[in-house]
Amino acid sequence: MVREVRALGMEVCTTLGMLTPEQARALREAGLTAYNHNLDTSREYYGKITSSRNYDDRLNTIESVRQAGISVCAGGIIGLGEGRHDRVGLLHQLATLPAHPESVPINALVAVAGTPLEGNAAPKGVEIARCVATARVLMPRSVVRLSAGRMELSLGDQALCFLAGANSIFDGDKLLTTPNNDREEDAEMFHELGLKARPAFLPYQGGNCSSSQDFDKSGARCQEGQ
Repeated sequence: MVREVRALGMEVCTTLGMLTPEQARALREAGLTAYNHNLDTSREYYGKITSSRNYDDRLNTIESVRQAGISVCAGGIIGLGEGRHDRVGLLHQLATLPAHPESVPINALVAVAGTPLEGNAAPKGVEIARCVATARVLMPRSVVRLSAGRMELSLGDQALCFLAGANSIFDGDKLLTTPNNDREEDAEMFHELGLKARPAFLPYQGGNCSSSQDFDKSGARCQEGQ
């Protein structure tokens, strides 16, 4: 599937769970652009969220992806019941990786009926903005993405997040199993806030970058007018 999508001249980002170094290299050879593998929360709080894997498993997968030459997309989820110190711990962990993730998604928990966290209250917009601002300060060259839970944010909340340093959103009808914002509504929001989408970085489509890290660095220089 990765090869087929790359053949269309498109970037490819996958979320496939844990990877061995060999699996990561195979994905890179197939043309994978980026790999999403969130840390979710702090090391200290992680055991209260899942018992099927441990924190080091997630860090090892991120390292395998990095060593394979694939861009890293790694962030977390706000609203799991964690404290502010856990949010700081998550962002500190991301910022002290051997290299900053090229992409840092900030997700707000979408409490789904029938799940253990169905009663959790959605985090307030200002809480998400604080996380965005901290991520921007700690990882100044990373793309900080407003991700899941954006439907619960007002226009003002989203504007605050953009002012705090978010410079990307996720587009599409759904994010995994939860609904996402309508594309036309997003277009209206961008117009009202005076935001413009960055065009696709075409040199990568022509295969002129030896790795996806080169693509992200070149894209950043293009965005900065260098």
